[in-house]
Amino acid sequence: MSKKNYFGLILIFISINISSIQKIAQAQTPVPQVTNTKSICPAQLSSAINNIISRPQFSRVRWGILVKPLSSDNILYSQDSQKYFIPASNIKLFTTAAALQQLGTDFRIRTSIYDDGNGVLRVVGRGDPSFKNDQLTILSKQLYQQGIRQINQLIGDDSYFQGEVVNSSWQWEDIQAYYGTTVNSLILNENAAILTFLPQSIGEPLKLKWTEPTEAYWWKIENNTVTTQANEPSFVEVNRDLKGQILRIKGQLAVNSQPEITALAVFDPVANFIRQFRQNFSRQGITVKETVGNNLSQNKQEKEIAAVESPPLSELLLETNVNSNNLYAEALLRSLATKKPAEKNQNTADVGLQVVRETLTQLGVAPADYVIVDGSGLSRKNLTNPAALVQVLQRIDKSPQAAVFRTSLPISGVKGSLKNRFLHTAAAGIVQAKTGSMTGISTLSGYVNAPNYEPLVFSIMVNQSEQPGKVMRKAIDEIVVLLAQLKRC
Repeated sequence: MSKKNYFGLILIFISINISSIQKIAQAQTPVPQVTNTKSICPAQLSSAINNIISRPQFSRVRWGILVKPLSSDNILYSQDSQKYFIPASNIKLFTTAAALQQLGTDFRIRTSIYDDGNGVLRVVGRGDPSFKNDQLTILSKQLYQQGIRQINQLIGDDSYFQGEVVNSSWQWEDIQAYYGTTVNSLILNENAAILTFLPQSIGEPLKLKWTEPTEAYWWKIENNTVTTQANEPSFVEVNRDLKGQILRIKGQLAVNSQPEITALAVFDPVANFIRQFRQNFSRQGITVKETVGNNLSQNKQEKEIAAVESPPLSELLLETNVNSNNLYAEALLRSLATKKPAEKNQNTADVGLQVVRETLTQLGVAPADYVIVDGSGLSRKNLTNPAALVQVLQRIDKSPQAAVFRTSLPISGVKGSLKNRFLHTAAAGIVQAKTGSMTGISTLSGYVNAPNYEPLVFSIMVNQSEQPGKVMRKAIDEIVVLLAQLKRC
């Protein structure tokens, strides 16, 4: 899983919405100047790749590689392409391809407020991962414009998604972080809480500052930090206990250092949503007497009095793939459940996975070629071979959604998780591919628009590596640069 940098998280809280992200992604971005113009013939490709993956430092590493022309089944290179590998965030290619095929580019996720009578209003979330404070304000203003000045009871209906809100196979170290947060129906600010650490006087503990101050009341904090002398090394570590409510913080910041910023999964997403909605109502001049967070609808919701919709799926995919956003991927997985008849007490994520599997079969991927257990790739129980990923990439490129799918992918040296990769190489600006990373795992699958050869599709998967991630990414990038240098001979 590619962990988004903290800058991306801070954007959640400074009024940059998903439409702004789309404009940035579509803007004309200068492609880094290419300094390497070497070229190779297809007949030389196998030996060139083998020279990379057979280096002594990779003697314990498992490589899975498949390279094909985009428009044919001819194999230019293959290494264990039919064997299973843990894909990390490359699993998002399955999820987003299925979402495009089944939901369509204009699909939107609606958040509604219903009038249950007697001054009781119910806000119904349907898992919009892009829902932020601005959307709370829109809903509040819609109610104010209808003359509503007092709400006797505000109910947070979190029942749209059924089943566990966290995948049971995710690791604890991921669940406590923002990138492994709860996936539920009422999502606000990506269910993330931003915590800043600031140095104080030398010898004093660091000062803790929450972006949302009320978040502090949910935690029991063990602050074992210290402010050190100027120019001392700085580090801060935050861990949650298994019950989830205690934050254990250790580390140090030099007295002259910049603040350290981290992000956590909020303790109670529904309570957080309702609490911040109540505050928003107050700012708009609407009084709320009582709030209730529940998980099951009790009344028939016949009268919708306010609503806001997410951006279209074409825009949601940008955040899902370009920034490798786990929450977006998991929300889209659950949205796919709308394509199958609902059964009582059935886990929404499991239904979404059924739809993904059916879609992959339609795209020509054999069920035996993969095992998928979540939508984001955060689980190490996900398995796939490179051939399945290449198959999906080839087939989706022939569909009416091809352009939207391509736009959702990072671009080498230009945007997303590939922005700082392939700079000043023959691959700069011509690779559209999905990254994936976990401890011991690095993956990259996508397209190469080779200037002197036909377009290529590839999947490169590294598992069981003891090497640092940057070492494996560098080796993967060397292989992709070779693909960019192909010429007809």
